[in-house]
Amino acid sequence: MNKKELKTFLDEKATAFEDPFFLEQDPIQIPHRFDKKEDIEIAGFLVATIAWGNRVSIIRSGNRMMDLLDNDPYAFIVEHQDSDLKHLNNFVHRTFNGIDFIYFIKALQNIYNKHNGLEFTFSKNENAMDMYQNIHLFKKIFFELENEKRTLKHVSDPFNGSAAKRLNMYLRWMVRPSKMGVDFGIWKQLNPSQLSCPLDVHSGNVARSLGILKRKQNDYKALVELDTALRKFDPTDPVKYDFALFGLGVYEGFK
Repeated sequence: MNKKELKTFLDEKATAFEDPFFLEQDPIQIPHRFDKKEDIEIAGFLVATIAWGNRVSIIRSGNRMMDLLDNDPYAFIVEHQDSDLKHLNNFVHRTFNGIDFIYFIKALQNIYNKHNGLEFTFSKNENAMDMYQNIHLFKKIFFELENEKRTLKHVSDPFNGSAAKRLNMYLRWMVRPSKMGVDFGIWKQLNPSQLSCPLDVHSGNVARSLGILKRKQNDYKALVELDTALRKFDPTDPVKYDFALFGLGVYEGFK
């Protein structure tokens, strides 16, 4: 395919896969349980944090997280006392355990009490062309409390060479418009043009097959390369192609 044909192909696939039908199999269904902005963004952040591996397992663990937060995540975050955290100790999802979960709750309380919430904390440079610096600044704020070193790995940083797949997925959920009933569009300080495609095995392999990504590792440099290509197709909403790349890989077995 030439560039025009490839854009048309990806536009069609992005439209086809951005469909509420896929919520039944996707971790984004967890924040869709809520209506309040703060509940949506907290639930989304927590489930995005554990979004690696089998999606059935991710959804099960995400629901377990919400149960442990009394299915009222914002109220639990801002009102909890240390004694309320004891029952989180037994939570485990792969390498994310109770120690990590408890720190995340404390860090989120700090963000809402002292930094005006998650949207503001991710929007320190709201005029940036991309989210690399904002993600880096978010991580610094998130870990300003005393923490276990093991927990640091659960928040990625592009400045350390990471593609920050889960955070970029989370940002897509929060920032992109909700008109198709999939993403939420509840964050107004950021713009879809700033977002990056969540780069994982599926999207990376499909992008390489289509010739829009050449770097073999799914790292920060690969993300910059992919961003550059996708912004040429649609500079206002490049991350919509996440639906196309992921859908082609997972649902159509595109190689």
